[in-house]
This record gives sequence, C-alpha cells and structure tokens, in this order.
Amino acid sequence: MAEQQTPHRSSTPALWHPFSDMGAVSRSEFLIASAEGCYVEDAAGRRYLDATAALWYSNLGHGRTEIADAVSAQLRSLDAYSIFGDYANEPSNRLAERLAALAPAPGSKVFLGSGGGDAIDTAAKIARAHFHHRGEPERAHLIYRRHGYHGTHGFGTSLAGIESNAEGWGPLIADTSVVAYDDPGALELELARLGADRVAAFFCEPVIGAGGVRLPADGYIEAVAEICARHGVLFVADCVICGFGRLGTWLGIDRWPVRPDLITLAKGLSNGALPVGAVIAAPSVAAPFFADSAAPVFRHGATYAGHPACCAAALAALDLYEAEGLIPRGRELEGALAEKLAAATAGSDLVAEVRAGLGLLAGIELSAEALVADPAAPARLQLACREAGVLVRPLGTGIAVSPPLTITADQLGELGDGIAAGLRALDRQGVPG
Repeated sequence: MAEQQTPHRSSTPALWHPFSDMGAVSRSEFLIASAEGCYVEDAAGRRYLDATAALWYSNLGHGRTEIADAVSAQLRSLDAYSIFGDYANEPSNRLAERLAALAPAPGSKVFLGSGGGDAIDTAAKIARAHFHHRGEPERAHLIYRRHGYHGTHGFGTSLAGIESNAEGWGPLIADTSVVAYDDPGALELELARLGADRVAAFFCEPVIGAGGVRLPADGYIEAVAEICARHGVLFVADCVICGFGRLGTWLGIDRWPVRPDLITLAKGLSNGALPVGAVIAAPSVAAPFFADSAAPVFRHGATYAGHPACCAAALAALDLYEAEGLIPRGRELEGALAEKLAAATAGSDLVAEVRAGLGLLAGIELSAEALVADPAAPARLQLACREAGVLVRPLGTGIAVSPPLTITADQLGELGDGIAAGLRALDRQGVPG
C-alpha cells in the first residue's frame, strides 16, 4: 500500500482576500466566527457592533433563521437547476414577479444573476443591445460619475469612478466616459460633446456608496433623469447598495419621482445570505426581447442565475422586510444616525466632513492634513474603532457606516461612542489634524 502524502501547507493562509494588502493580511487575519442581530464575534469570542452590515448587505441583521430555514427546505426539494432556455423553477419565477411589482413602471421584466457586479454587466449589455436591435448600433457609449462604484466585472471596472479601481488592467471596455458626480450640467455637456445619438446609458447610484457615501444635492436625481429622457439615453439606477430599506424605500431610487430604464439590485435582496442580484428593465427596454415572433435572443447570463436556493433566500428576506416593517427604517433613522456622528466627531481636528442625513448610511471624511501626514489614517481609524468594539469600513479618504435596519437607539449610541473612541485613539497615536 502506497504511503499517503501529507499535503503541503504554507506558513501563511491560502485565501487571497479581495481589495486587500495580502502582505499584511496574511500575517494577521481578523477571523469572524459567528454573528447574530447587529453583532459579530471573532474567533476569540469578543463581540463587536457591526456598523457596516457586513458589506452593506445585512439589512435585516445577522442570523435570520427564517432565511436559513427557507434555504434548507428549498435544497431538500430542488437544490439547483439553471433557467437557461425554457427551464424554470418556482422560486425564480416568484422572485421575478415580486421584484417586478416593486418597479416604478408596470409591466417591467426582471433578469436574475449572482450579484451586483454581474447585474451591472447585464445592464450595460441590455443598454447596448436595446439600441442595436432598434437599428442604432452606434449608440454604445456609457457615461458614469466620478467617485461612483459599479463593481469589478468587465463593464463595472470600465465604469470605475474610483480611479484606482481602473488602474493596472490594461485596455478596458471602450466607449465610456466620466462626469462630475454632483453637477447635472456636466452630463448635459458630455452629451453635447459626444453627440447624444452615440450614447446608450448613464449609470447613477442614488447615493454613491463605496466612493465615500456622497449624497445627491436636492434636485440632482430628477435633473439627470430628465436629461436622459430628453436625449433618449437610458437612465440606469445602480441600487445595489441603496435598495431594500437602506434609503427608506424598497429600491432606493423610488425615493425620488423618477422612472429609470434599468435598475440594478443585489446585497440586501437576500440579506447577503446567498449571492443573488437582479436587473429590473422597464417595459420599453424589455419589450423587443419578449416579442411573439422574431424576438432577438439576449445571449448573456450567469450559470447560477435563478438558482432556486438563492431565490428562496431572497423571497424569505422580502417576507421579513414586509412582516417587520423594516423598509421605512432607513428614512426613519437617518436623522438619528447623523446626530450621533455629529456628536462623535465634534471637536476632532482629524475630521473634515460628515456626510449623512439621507438613508441609514454615512461617510466620515478625514482632514487633508491628517491624510498628508498619514495616508493610511482611514485604515488606522478602522482598527482603532474595532478596538473600541465597532466595525466600520475604510473608504479612500475616510470611513463609512451602514448598520442593519434593525439597529436600536442604544446601539446607535454605541456606534457613535465607538467612532469617538477611535478618533481619540488615532489622535493619541500622533496623526495630526
């Protein structure tokens, strides 16, 4: 009998983390062992307030047994099957119907996928295909906003308003351009420069998330939607972060009186329990692909699109949002969150700005002096807040928070106290303001 070989094990972890300095991470991972409600525990048993809802998605809080039970039941009846061609399953059909019913335009259609990144790629392809099949193939250009984030797939990387996310990959997808994030006039000027008859779509997060939590000025969303409609450009609302209560409405964009042509969704759709994303297409965009005869085939789709267990998780999450009345919470708590953060940062020379007050999310911008003195100050502030028992996200030149919708008033106080303690610790460490 041959002697069994012992597998070789590296002295550092084998896992390659996304968006991470692996030279540092491989020496010291922060291992999350369990989670419940608004809290997580590390491997040593220490508890932390999850002020980020993981990666913007645990809107219902962690450990929702209702979702686990729905997934378990689905796996026992139909574990997995594709929805390519004429194949279908009940959970995917039900999820599409429920999302379509939330859309601003009656008769909308829903294309399912595996998450936000592929929802953006899907939306970009739908936009270009829409004009191609209308006999306008020259309308292929895509416009996006500075600081915007639309995932890291092919189109998402090419629409990277965070410049560092687009660097080092070689040539990206052609026919894209960026405009200022806060000026509708910049979009109008770009359409004039390009010629609107060359532009397929404009991509817009209602509140920019990963680019620093940047709130739209009053009237911005309505203005860019009107500009798109006037020029026949598709308005794509990227609601991957903003949906499912984060802004106090179902989709995020429905906080404004606009009707996007395409809406991308993910994250809170399943509470992050399983990967699922969706694109809602307005009837005018989807109609050609649903024609009775000679309908064009949209040759695109993810292997796990319409996965029955992922759809079961999303359906259970939607039930919980409804049953517990959680969707309005993003709007109901936005003022309280802004107040706690204002108090937490008051008097700190390290802080240049707090961006809050629209939805249950916020960004804290560090001062230019602090960043010049220590470009790693956002990451150090994250660690200082973690040491104080609160998990936040470092984003570029500051940190962000986006707690679960289930957070209580006392826990909001805990969140503010943790950030205040983190700032004091950073100050003591010698980062000048």
